[in-house]
Amino acid sequence: MVVLNRIYTRTGDDGTTALGSGERRKKYDLRVDAYGTLDEVNAAIGIVRLHTAGDARLDAMLAHVQNDIFDVEADLCILDDSKGKGPGGAKLNVTGKQVQWIEQQIDALNDGLPPLRSFILPGGTPAAAYMHLARTMCRRAERLMVELRDQPGEEVTPEAIQYVNRLSDFLFVAGRHVNDRGEKDVLWQPGQNR
Repeated sequence: MVVLNRIYTRTGDDGTTALGSGERRKKYDLRVDAYGTLDEVNAAIGIVRLHTAGDARLDAMLAHVQNDIFDVEADLCILDDSKGKGPGGAKLNVTGKQVQWIEQQIDALNDGLPPLRSFILPGGTPAAAYMHLARTMCRRAERLMVELRDQPGEEVTPEAIQYVNRLSDFLFVAGRHVNDRGEKDVLWQPGQNR
């Protein structure tokens, strides 16, 4: 587990930050950008939860997702087996089980939603608007992760990318769910303002 007994360390004053292995990277490093963007997603989901507290089932899903996002960040932050041990002593990587779980949640939330007849504009309810904000941040994190994976000498686990890809789908479907099961979705009207 992580122990934080002092919040400021002054070690980042030179524009670098430490990965889980202790290796220092520039704060604008692609790996740091990827897990920092996931941190933004997690914060936006925290705002969503303020608006969905009355839906215990969805709130439990979102709490689970927030924890899994930290697992993805750990997966990105820890490059070797020296630190960041999870339960059982193994390096903390995202697993296929986590990907499968989020797929099941997508299916559960999507069940009974009316089919889409157009693209959805972010809006409807505050929860849905914030869900879409989190979704767009999530897509940015995914782009960064794929770009990082494609860099020479860098590695991103396939399951981490799969999870983040499914997470954006989850946030989209959950946005429809909180929009009165799609009834309050704001649909794009192509060419409406020409």
